[in-house]
Amino acid sequence: MKIHCIRHVNFETPGTITEWIERKNHFLSTTHLYENESFPEINTFDLLIVMGGPMNIYEYEKYPWLREEKAFLEKAIAGRKAVLGICLGAQLLADILKAEVFKNDSKEIGWFPVFAERTEKAEIPLLEGIPEKFLAFHWHGDTFSLPGGAKKLFESEACKNQGFTYENRVVGLQFHLEMSNETIGNVIENCRDELVEGRYIQKEDEMLNRPDLLKESEQLMFRLLDNLEKTITY
Repeated sequence: MKIHCIRHVNFETPGTITEWIERKNHFLSTTHLYENESFPEINTFDLLIVMGGPMNIYEYEKYPWLREEKAFLEKAIAGRKAVLGICLGAQLLADILKAEVFKNDSKEIGWFPVFAERTEKAEIPLLEGIPEKFLAFHWHGDTFSLPGGAKKLFESEACKNQGFTYENRVVGLQFHLEMSNETIGNVIENCRDELVEGRYIQKEDEMLNRPDLLKESEQLMFRLLDNLEKTITY
């Protein structure tokens, strides 16, 4: 499978997703928007992964490539590509699908419980093998409403919509399952000004050196990717 990744800043990487790609012998290509790289042709990939970043989806003057990125994502969805958006990536997808993206009541930074959605006791295919509750890493201040025609996947105490799926091939996740201790450290280093007092904001030492949580996150990330892969013909 050919996988293309969009990165918005150098310190938010695909993390453990790269290991899943290598295990599966898939091919990965990347557009680094912070280096003003161009987007690929839609027919050159099977799965598109859109990473996070500290910017907001409406900061066009500061990040002029945002308009072009939205047009590219719209084209990918119209071309019936599988798309996974993480954090900022999920907010971009929600915006393209005509949902509202807005500041959440509380910033959510650190390890907090996420609850998987169950609809009339029938599991959504993407949630196969996913527990009803798990701890995930968060770093976000904005959130989104549920796009029309989308199915809700996850929520947390601080954030009503933590994830959605659209047409079983477009997935937005507000939280991070792809993180390693190194990538968490990099985000802290680059976004430390956001670590103020807050009900859902943890201290640095609470976020770092959590091998048990990182291992569980990796397993959940791989499971979600396995489930998404089943929807792709390549």
